[in-house]
Amino acid sequence: MVMEKKGRRVTLPIAGAVFSAVAITGVFAQSESNNGGAPTRKRYFPEYTASGDLILPKNFNEWVFVGSPLTPNALNGGKANFPEFHNVYIEPGSYEIYKKTGEFPEGTIFFKELQLTLPAENPDGSRTEASGRGFFPGKLNGADATVKDSKRYADTGGWGYYNFNHHEPKAPTAKLQPKSECAFCHMASAKKDDVWTQFYPLLDK
Repeated sequence: MVMEKKGRRVTLPIAGAVFSAVAITGVFAQSESNNGGAPTRKRYFPEYTASGDLILPKNFNEWVFVGSPLTPNALNGGKANFPEFHNVYIEPGSYEIYKKTGEFPEGTIFFKELQLTLPAENPDGSRTEASGRGFFPGKLNGADATVKDSKRYADTGGWGYYNFNHHEPKAPTAKLQPKSECAFCHMASAKKDDVWTQFYPLLDK
């Protein structure tokens, strides 16, 4: 920048000053995003209809996969309560916080996509594939979701439980399940904060 001062021209180093300010700001922003503070990933929070039903979470298959327990009918007298693979995912932003704190934050969503086993070939319900004898994933069979909200779900341990059909296609919305359907079992037997972390090594900390 050029200015007139008592009959002579004076050049001020404004450009250099601006550059220095930008550089300092850039370093500050970088340190803020890497200092282990707030999560850098944008979270996806539960969405509800006007009547309070949970809307089917978006892009759940892109979330963090934590495990897939299986309790087949063939090993439970033909009457297993959950005769499918339970492909369980946690919302990535919530998982990022959990890794740092060891606690599931408010708004955490677990999504459980249900998947039947392929038809049995052996008396124990197993079948033989190229990899050997075992239980293998078949058709999808609906989904469940669990949401943490200590105030909204105070009567069920701070978690709400929803089912999006036990068949395909998945329902676009789901109603809150009564305590007798899901919550009581989680509250009685799940290892940590009503979550079955004992089955998910990624979360068992």
